[in-house]
Amino acid sequence: MSPYQILKLACAAALLLGFSLQAVAGNPARGQEISVTCHACHGEDGNLALDEDYPIIAGQHFTYLVHALRAYRDGERDHAIMSSFARDLSDQDIRDLAAWYSRQRGPLGP
Repeated sequence: MSPYQILKLACAAALLLGFSLQAVAGNPARGQEISVTCHACHGEDGNLALDEDYPIIAGQHFTYLVHALRAYRDGERDHAIMSSFARDLSDQDIRDLAAWYSRQRGPLGP
């Protein structure tokens, strides 16, 4: 195999790895797009807290948001509003939303 072919193969592998890492980590741009239903209770960027039932989620840890949304979706957490919103979310939707909100400036970071 020539050095050029090795370089070409390495670039292709890096590109594929980059795409798969984004799928695992979530796509914040897509998360922003699908977060519209969240705005009423959490605000456009996750910094609205109507009361203690509606926490500020901006800057919350990515893994926590993924865990919480899956728990609402799967019925492990019971909250009438959150469960109904989360029930139709795919794992990718959840990762994308978590990527968006975890990157917002809020009391927890980033």
